Amino acid sequence: MQLLKSLRFLSFVSLAMCIPTDAQTHRLREDLAREDYSKVMLKPQQTVTRELVSLDGLWKFALVSDSNNNTQPWTGPLDTPLECPVPASYNDIFVDREIHDHVGWVYYQRNVFVPKGWSEDRYLVRCESATHHGRIYVNDHLVADHVGGYTPFEADITDLVAAGEQFRLTIGVNNELTYQTIPPGKVETLELTGKKVQTYQHDFYNYAGLARSVWLYSVPPQHIQDITVQTDVQGTTGVIDYNVVSNMIKGTMQITVLDEDGTTVATMTGSNGTIQIPSANLWHPGAAYLYQFHASIIDSSSNKTIDTYNLAVGIRTVKVQGTQFLINDKPFYFTGFGKHEDTAVRGKGHDRAFMVHDFQLLHWIGANSFRTSHYPYAEEVMEYADRQGLVVIDETPAVGLSFSLGVGVQVSNPPSTFGPDAINNKTREAHAQAIRELIHRDKNHPSVVMWSIANEPASSEDGAREYFAPLPKLARHLDPTRPVTFANVASATYKVDRISDLFDVLCLNRYYGWYTQTGELAEAEAALTEELNGWTEKFKKPIVMTEYGADTVAGLHSVMETPWSEEFQVGMLDMYHRVFDQVEAMAGEHVWNFADFQTAVGIIRVDGNKKGVFTRDRQPKAAAFLLKKRWTELHNGTAEEGQACQ
Repeated sequence: MQLLKSLRFLSFVSLAMCIPTDAQTHRLREDLAREDYSKVMLKPQQTVTRELVSLDGLWKFALVSDSNNNTQPWTGPLDTPLECPVPASYNDIFVDREIHDHVGWVYYQRNVFVPKGWSEDRYLVRCESATHHGRIYVNDHLVADHVGGYTPFEADITDLVAAGEQFRLTIGVNNELTYQTIPPGKVETLELTGKKVQTYQHDFYNYAGLARSVWLYSVPPQHIQDITVQTDVQGTTGVIDYNVVSNMIKGTMQITVLDEDGTTVATMTGSNGTIQIPSANLWHPGAAYLYQFHASIIDSSSNKTIDTYNLAVGIRTVKVQGTQFLINDKPFYFTGFGKHEDTAVRGKGHDRAFMVHDFQLLHWIGANSFRTSHYPYAEEVMEYADRQGLVVIDETPAVGLSFSLGVGVQVSNPPSTFGPDAINNKTREAHAQAIRELIHRDKNHPSVVMWSIANEPASSEDGAREYFAPLPKLARHLDPTRPVTFANVASATYKVDRISDLFDVLCLNRYYGWYTQTGELAEAEAALTEELNGWTEKFKKPIVMTEYGADTVAGLHSVMETPWSEEFQVGMLDMYHRVFDQVEAMAGEHVWNFADFQTAVGIIRVDGNKKGVFTRDRQPKAAAFLLKKRWTELHNGTAEEGQACQ
């Protein structure tokens, strides 16, 4: 079994582009294979040996008005009348333009009790996300500092606060983006007013704050720190390769696997090994079956359980074979959407009601998959996808790595994207860390079938190949079981793209008929056909159209399929489907977007992006019924054209 490791990413500077030479890239790959990851985190859970306290609710909230302010509000109670809900983005909560547009640090604060019964345990504070830079303070102490807005971080506070005592918990969150962050951006100061503004290339609003849950949880002194499972199928036998990391000093690691009826189907002793389950029930798209993998540290002398952790495991295989994407050795055709974590008022705040309703709509419309565009979604979403049998393309926050893109449109005479003063080695270090954290967090989810390491980078520009070459190798080293892809931008056609040969699946974002050939669907159809045939002939890999669509105002109608009308959205999607059905290499179609979503202010964006098949409050446009008919027929094998798919 090849065990997964998270690795430290080293950079080397070349004189011209701040990008490694071939020899330096070779040394970098060797270093990737040598370095180990020192910090592991399992999602907190309640077991017989662990306890979990939710810190969600209303927190005191304050802005840091001046980035040069030397005061430290975390050394004492925040003097503020404001309270902000967690989880939620803070931008749309308050009727205050200063808060909505704030660039810089904000602080959340509340008092927390450590349960009295935790005196024999270790206890930690965990923040599921802080967009984009988070710091955790316990009373006067900085205990965690994390850059990256969509993955968790935590701190062991056992030595700072005693069980049964109260402490002041403050979390600082900074929303600033630079050319060395993922995603990138630039903070500018307006000339006349001195106001700080954040600019960025990605076409969704830069919501900020604590958009996911905060937890206080306990673990025994000897505890399980990490679990990695990889599955295979041999005939009718399911195979689970596993590795459990712990700080166990004495005792035995006991593994028990239960089926969905709660019956034990396998046991194993040891921190790593291979488990075989005869006549295994497989995890299939649309038919999820989950075994429960229980890892326990057992005291050898007393036979008592020291620690235990439960992991849902779906047994399935994923392969790319020629132009086919296979799940459990059967061709799989992706139908679904690019989505966003985006709702009114909450922004990117995780909301269970919206999550369940969105999944209901995905099932209703015949979707079997979605992409986490353009960042990792909340862990609860991934767990729910596991249980619901929905397939996920899991994407890093590496969006906006192209200076030629503005808010959805090409920029005239853009500067070079890759260079020492632009997207450079420091950016790539952040990018590599985002890949590590994504794969480490989501490696065990059966719903995740592919890693997408970037969305619409400038893959046709000088420096692109040098920047990207080590990254898919890093992803494969961390997880050799899943294909690796990226979402290709429209300007980087098969004629000029420089990196697609490095990846396993071709994911294309195309807007023929909208951004180009606007309103001319016959011309757009010819252009789309030519390009898809070009990709097929050149690479002979599976093609997934990960974005296609048109802005559509709900309720706007036209008998002539005028752009922005519901009829035009229907006609445009229908045109794409005619083309897809004639291209043998097509392995899926993800409409952009599931629902309308908020963006930065711009003259082509009126209250956000309107490419949703559903409105922002989840009401269907006419295109939803077109997709429901097509995808239902595809999955039932009744379409007149096209291929039946899982």
